[in-house]
Amino acid sequence: MNTAKASTASRDAGHFIAGSYVEGTGSRQPIFNPATGAVAKHVALATPDEVRRAVDSAQAAFPQWADTPPIRRARVLFKFLELMNRHRDELAHIITAEHGKVFTDAQGEVARGIDIVEFACGIPQLLKGDYTEQVSTGLDNWTLRQPLGVVAGITPFNFPVMVPMWMFPVAIAAGNTFVLKPSPTDPSPSLRIAELLLEAGLPEGVFNVVQGDKVAVDALLEHPDVKAVSFVGSTPIANYIYETGARHGKRVQALGGAKNHMVVMPDADIDQAVDALVGAGYGSAGERCMAISVAVLVGDVADRLLPRLIERTKALKVLDGENPAAEMGPIVTRAAHERISGYIALGEQEGAKLLVDGRGFQGAQAGANCGGGFWLGGTLFDHVTPDMRIYKEEIFGPVLGCVRVKDLKEAVDLINAHEFGNGVACFTRDGNVAREFSRRIQVGMVGINVPIPVPMAWHGFGGWKRSLFGDMHAYGEEGVRFYTRQKSIMQRWPESIGKGAEFAMPTAK
Repeated sequence: MNTAKASTASRDAGHFIAGSYVEGTGSRQPIFNPATGAVAKHVALATPDEVRRAVDSAQAAFPQWADTPPIRRARVLFKFLELMNRHRDELAHIITAEHGKVFTDAQGEVARGIDIVEFACGIPQLLKGDYTEQVSTGLDNWTLRQPLGVVAGITPFNFPVMVPMWMFPVAIAAGNTFVLKPSPTDPSPSLRIAELLLEAGLPEGVFNVVQGDKVAVDALLEHPDVKAVSFVGSTPIANYIYETGARHGKRVQALGGAKNHMVVMPDADIDQAVDALVGAGYGSAGERCMAISVAVLVGDVADRLLPRLIERTKALKVLDGENPAAEMGPIVTRAAHERISGYIALGEQEGAKLLVDGRGFQGAQAGANCGGGFWLGGTLFDHVTPDMRIYKEEIFGPVLGCVRVKDLKEAVDLINAHEFGNGVACFTRDGNVAREFSRRIQVGMVGINVPIPVPMAWHGFGGWKRSLFGDMHAYGEEGVRFYTRQKSIMQRWPESIGKGAEFAMPTAK
């Protein structure tokens, strides 16, 4: 059992290997409170040896866990589900403390992770194979799905609970063992999850956590016992994970960057469209892979929509995430703040019209003791064009750019020409427009009057083009397929076998 149980919220973030908390022997880096800018604690960065220990632990636990009947694995997850529901606010507070997102948003993140656990509890049904009697005389054929072995998840800072839970509940339910490498920016939720899994009755070694940086990532990608890797992050890193993992013979699912557009047609409800753009553009400080970062304004809708959007952007309640009135919290790190501020300056240089400049926001406006935090207000550009870097590149911050087009075809062509194809939305009252947009857009997740179309747990998440490297989306039945492999079995008995050797390709007869 975990012999080093302490307050996850207060202690430094180490590793969780073979059912126990491990301090770590490698270097450490600070974890900041984004609202104040103060160092809250430190995270240990795993050495290659510590990664090997975690993988060895998972490998040792795999045979018994894989042989555990699926219904018994599901019962452990049911207990974990109960514990997650009981501790959901605790986890949300940990997220807010290290990420900075507002508490209600953190609660929503935990709730969406819980959805995946609920889905994974149905694993006995999801693992059923197919059976065909008498495919040939006296011969039967069936298929089954079996776990891969040790699998790993490499996850980003922006959803430290939800994104890991896109991965490990399905992987573990299917009979695999798991090594999680979370972001070192906000690593504490992963440790609390590990404790709850152990409390739920998960055997030691089935779920392990190694904190770290590229050293830990490369150790996982190169370890021969890691059979599959799931990743969510930027496109350059996703591409690296995919190529490196594949080169080492692993199954890889790597979700990359995004530049999500929201098309507003002239017939759209303007108030609803403004609400959607403010919430989807500035929620979680724009640090979401499904955030809307481009508003595509069709026809004359820009002149009617922008005055309201400017007003709402200026009135955005940017506060400490623990403040119940907060609509947006701070940026996650100083480096991210500097990067986003650089993009705002670049947009001005490129000729976009800066309607609202978030760089003037001061931390003192966000509440007591927030003067040193990583604060930025909502930023709004108009007259953005496709040749600008602020249009092409993922900013990952509270920066919304408006592009004006003349009709639906120009909007669709614009979006389809972009290298990313993660999420997209269209606001309209016209059913034919909605249908044509849904059919012709080259994006993996589409919302019609839904600004952030994140699929539910049983549907699966994933983009197109350079937003996804690999063949299968995350969670849902796609996740079950990713974390298992099919085996086909053909069987017949001596009484039905004819005499003599057969040299021709077998056929049904």
